[in-house]
Amino acid sequence: MSRIGKAIIKIPASVSISRVGGMVTVKGPKGTLTQYVHPDITYTLENGDLQVQRPSDQKRHRELHGLYRSLLNNLVTGVTEGFSKEMELIGVGYKAEAKGQILEMSLGFSHGIQFVMPEGITVATETLKGQPPKITLKSIDKQLLGFVAAKIRTLRPPEPYKGKGIRFVKEVIRRKAGKTSGKGGKK
Repeated sequence: MSRIGKAIIKIPASVSISRVGGMVTVKGPKGTLTQYVHPDITYTLENGDLQVQRPSDQKRHRELHGLYRSLLNNLVTGVTEGFSKEMELIGVGYKAEAKGQILEMSLGFSHGIQFVMPEGITVATETLKGQPPKITLKSIDKQLLGFVAAKIRTLRPPEPYKGKGIRFVKEVIRRKAGKTSGKGGKK
């Protein structure tokens, strides 16, 4: 058995789960999320515990078992607690400002960048003296949140020499040594 697949998902009393065809809908205090689940994968809901089952030990069913258990767990966590990602801008003159659903950034280019947030994502920025500007993204949909965070990061990925760019908080960037002077240097 898959260790992830056989783990039980605790369902709070404020969350309801329904399945119509291949779509599973999870409703909770923060909103509603839907996810396609393969017809071979079934689940049982007893006493607030959700158990995901597979029909056989075929390789394909073993692969789907852990996947759909994780996706269903993300839906339940999203509608009850939500998800957030924090990013920081490292570089001289790098700035970020949230104006509603638009994130305006200055990333060292000759022009500013405006990034429009999709529906379901909220953005907040924070600039403290002596610390790099921070961008905080929040959503109930973990997949959408990760996609948007990755898109923002691609606007100016961290470079390995000085570490300048957009990176996730607590992300470790492998640094490279710069050029060294030639044989013996100047005399």
